[in-house]
Amino acid sequence: MICLEREERYSRQVLFPGIGREGQDKLAAARVAVVGCGATGSALASLLARAGVGNIRIIDRDFVEPSNLQRQSLFDESDAAQSLPKAIAAARKISAFNSQIVIEPQVADLVPANADSILDGMQLILDGTDNFETRYLLNDFAVKASLPWIYTAAVGSYGITMNVLPGKTACLACVFPDLPRGTFETCETAGILNSVVNLAASIAATEAIKLLVGAEDHMRRTLLSFDLWRNEHSEVRAESPRPGCRACGERDFVHLAGEGRAHITLCGRNSVQIHERRRPINFSEVSQRLKPHGAVRHNDFVLKFWPEPYEMTLFPDGRAIIKGTTDTAIARSLYARYVGS
Repeated sequence: MICLEREERYSRQVLFPGIGREGQDKLAAARVAVVGCGATGSALASLLARAGVGNIRIIDRDFVEPSNLQRQSLFDESDAAQSLPKAIAAARKISAFNSQIVIEPQVADLVPANADSILDGMQLILDGTDNFETRYLLNDFAVKASLPWIYTAAVGSYGITMNVLPGKTACLACVFPDLPRGTFETCETAGILNSVVNLAASIAATEAIKLLVGAEDHMRRTLLSFDLWRNEHSEVRAESPRPGCRACGERDFVHLAGEGRAHITLCGRNSVQIHERRRPINFSEVSQRLKPHGAVRHNDFVLKFWPEPYEMTLFPDGRAIIKGTTDTAIARSLYARYVGS
């Protein structure tokens, strides 16, 4: 039953017939993962936290920058000034407006090697990522584990979302059998409206609440897309798996197996990510070593180093994001020079 404090906090939501007291109890017992805490991810996490989802695990590899503040609703200028990891900053903000739920921040890059441990114990996965490589990994994991997930993306004035209920609906690979080829728009190249982020996240969060309270029969069975600037929208049927689908038909989980996954990748914002994870970093020690070579500062979660004209962000496990280049050879050279080969 709902305690007195919860009774008042969620009173307007409990009045809604689709949720009620029983549904609110189910939300309180729910365990949800939000993978990626940028624009859509921070909006999703905020909406679900305010709705009373009892346990939210936030997984994000990145840190807060000033350019995030236009659309990423859980961060402020102080977070950007400190270059706080997004998962940490989001957890702090959520705890400030809802101390009754559990927030588990994980500063990590979701990859095949850690997917099992990072997503263990969750009953729903929400997509707040910014790349198809991770989305196909999520799809493989969810289909293999028969775990529902919700695909959501936004760029420019365009948003898209789809519910994936393994064994019941189409999965991401049913609709998009292969990774997109060539170039495509990103927030860095096409910009983004904060309103489209909030609409996409609101739709996805509502679908998540339906699932968590047991109203699965009300969940949408289409791939929904919309363009707020052009006042256009469309839906593609996705109510059943596609025969012969690699993932949900043939059970061939190539992305979960990590086939061909690069050790070093482009990660947007004129940046390259080094996926090193076996090099624990002592920030105090490294800071002293780097001071002769450029400006450097750190907190408990991230070290920032500016060897002009580049910017290096180093994480405690050895992972790094090198900004100022898309040349992986330059990024690898900088990492080897200042961190180690």
